[in-house]
Amino acid sequence: MEFLIIIFFLVSLPIFIFFIFPRQPSSHIGFKSYPIVGSLPGLVKNRHRFLDWTVEILSECPTQTAVFRRPGNRQFVMTANPANVEFMLKTKFDSFPKGERFISLLEDLLGRGIFNSDGEMWWKQRKTASYEFSTRSLRDFVMTNVTVEINTRLIPVLSAAATAGKSIDLQDILERFAFDNICKLAFNVDAGCLGDGGADGVEFMRAFDTAATIISERFQSVTPYSWKIKKKLDIGSEKLLRESIVTVHKFADDIVRHTIDQARSSNNTNEDLLSRFINIEEMNSPELLRDIVISFILAGRDTTSSALSWFFWLLSKHPEVENKIMQELNSIRERTGKRIGEVYGYEELKLMNYLHAAITESLRLYPPVPVEIMSCVEDNVLPDGTFVGKAWGISYNAYAMGRMESIWGKGCDRFDPGRWIDETNGGFRGENPYKFPVFHAGPRMCLGKEMAYTQMKSIVAAVLDRFVVEVPGKKERPEIRLSMTLRIKGGLFVRIHERT
Repeated sequence: MEFLIIIFFLVSLPIFIFFIFPRQPSSHIGFKSYPIVGSLPGLVKNRHRFLDWTVEILSECPTQTAVFRRPGNRQFVMTANPANVEFMLKTKFDSFPKGERFISLLEDLLGRGIFNSDGEMWWKQRKTASYEFSTRSLRDFVMTNVTVEINTRLIPVLSAAATAGKSIDLQDILERFAFDNICKLAFNVDAGCLGDGGADGVEFMRAFDTAATIISERFQSVTPYSWKIKKKLDIGSEKLLRESIVTVHKFADDIVRHTIDQARSSNNTNEDLLSRFINIEEMNSPELLRDIVISFILAGRDTTSSALSWFFWLLSKHPEVENKIMQELNSIRERTGKRIGEVYGYEELKLMNYLHAAITESLRLYPPVPVEIMSCVEDNVLPDGTFVGKAWGISYNAYAMGRMESIWGKGCDRFDPGRWIDETNGGFRGENPYKFPVFHAGPRMCLGKEMAYTQMKSIVAAVLDRFVVEVPGKKERPEIRLSMTLRIKGGLFVRIHERT
């Protein structure tokens, strides 16, 4: 009973203060702060629209940086300023690690995999992955795998939907496809989630989604003690999290055992990523390999499916963009002799500049990982003059950065792939990664960036060649479900039509 009283007190106090103390003047810029509870009342009030709230706050700040006041001396800084992002991710990289607080929030699910580690542990995984991602054999394996998955899984599912004339949840299909794809690519395992016989994979996906959502809610807890108390008592969401993680770990452990057994075979020639890690002595403990498996699934399934779900929604709102993509695909087919129905190869994908621009523009507005959180290990002053104290939290907000007029000019919230096209030659024009940090930047730059574009362009080109994707009610933006990635709440229900 005592614990329940404590929980009620911790949750109720910020709300009580919010109504009792007078509000600050409307001219106040940044996260409003109140006596005792700091900026927590604003979080409580806007938790359901967290990302849009932060866009409003940061866009009003002179340098697009604000301090979120918390009870005690450890504050939290959020920025959408490219100069600050470069300072954090490159100039003073060692001063801004993930930090133990961040790692502890995710450790139940991700362990000490590459996305949830610092120092030597992170460096060893990064070094191994960096070498493997640069090999020609991996690139060829990616192309072969995505071609097979598109032809044998994705296209038949969409064809059946077109024939039946029923709406389908495209986000769910893309998540299943991406899960099958990363399991084959990373572990040489056929999960079969998009076909028959994938019951274990489906159970894993549901458990993983539940765990990821609950883990992300920890970051928005009014106090850090609330989720820790629930975990200690094994009640509520933390009990559900524990049960979900059991399922996640079992699936990952089975993959590790399967891959190790194959590796012991004298004729083992597997090209999957996990087999490559197993061959490195420092990387082949069962616990670390399990963490690596879960990290790969997070990177390969959740980010790709999130990006493509938002892309197809945006495309349905902008037929002029779809028409330009189709013109580009038709032109490439004419030049290369490809027929409709043939999956494009690596060289053909490189010619798709406008499609590359359209996907990039979608990522600018709806980045799969909208906010990156770090800690500060020593007192620092950011380039815009903001002080960041030792042990403070700090984040850059990629979702907000895509909506800053100071970065992208007027019309920054408009979906315009043309902003990525070089007017002189029609080629794709990249941007400073600290202005567009969707794939992170600096030493932690995403190693799978090229692989992600290869898969996304292959999927979009194959789908648009054959089908028209209709999104009913497309004028209203779908509600955001903020998990570990940016997902569409309730799914993206569409109707599929054969393209004539």
